[in-house]
Amino acid sequence: MGSDLWMLVGLGNPGRRYQGNRHNVGFMVVEALAASGEGLEWRSSSRFDAEVAKGLLGGQAVLLVKPQSYMNLSGRPAAGLAHFYEVPVERILAVHDDVDLEVGRLRIKAGGGDGGHKGVRSLAQELGSPGFVRVRFGIGRPQVGEVEDFVLRDFESRERELVEEAIRRAVEAVETTMNLGLREAMNRHNGPREKKGDEAQASERREAARGQEVSGERARKQEPEQ
Repeated sequence: MGSDLWMLVGLGNPGRRYQGNRHNVGFMVVEALAASGEGLEWRSSSRFDAEVAKGLLGGQAVLLVKPQSYMNLSGRPAAGLAHFYEVPVERILAVHDDVDLEVGRLRIKAGGGDGGHKGVRSLAQELGSPGFVRVRFGIGRPQVGEVEDFVLRDFESRERELVEEAIRRAVEAVETTMNLGLREAMNRHNGPREKKGDEAQASERREAARGQEVSGERARKQEPEQ
């Protein structure tokens, strides 16, 4: 039953208190996935301590999961659902926040360590394997104060447009992973996100390169034929 099913897990904390927190971007992304799919209506599962939605996304059969066990125990509901639906670990994708990436930057990979993220650690432990796909969503790192406090704060108003755009890109990244494979998703979505200042610098570099090409071409035309 599970061989054709993808399980897409958003990591976060349940309840209105945490709804807009940086730590809850995983929930935000899977909610956006539900809105862009077919038949993906959320329902509560007391058996698995999760909110789930089953339907189609980008032509693929998917099970969306929001564990309600709090971040540090996220693996228990996810592993229970994976076992019930017979979903192999390579068809499990988790979306989670990452303080080591600047706000709005995405990184996609499969396997590896947990990077200190307790939700990812719980998922790997309960699944018995770290081999699932991860979409890491950058939330930035605090300049002062503790990371544990920072991740439980909401995004600042100046960051919200950037976060909304990154959520759209995360949805595209998930669909690319399912339909075209991990390598293609990494090629398309793991590139650096240029900020406005970077765009200006990049434009200057391109202009300088074009200028060098023109100068080189002129010099070659002036060289005598041998």
